[in-house]
Amino acid sequence: MTRERTWRKSTFSSANGSGECVEVSLAHNALVRDSKNTGAVLTFSAQAWQALVGQVKAPS
Repeated sequence: MTRERTWRKSTFSSANGSGECVEVSLAHNALVRDSKNTGAVLTFSAQAWQALVGQVKAPS
């Protein structure tokens, strides 16, 4: 990653009051990290990210 990426915190993370936050950066792929441990990053392709979000949003 040579370019600077923009990170967004999940609105659900701040609601729990514990200070634990999940951040995501969307560009040509999706990066997900813990705001307290920014060195560890999960990387998803755009297609994998869309599939994950679709499954999370799907009614059970």
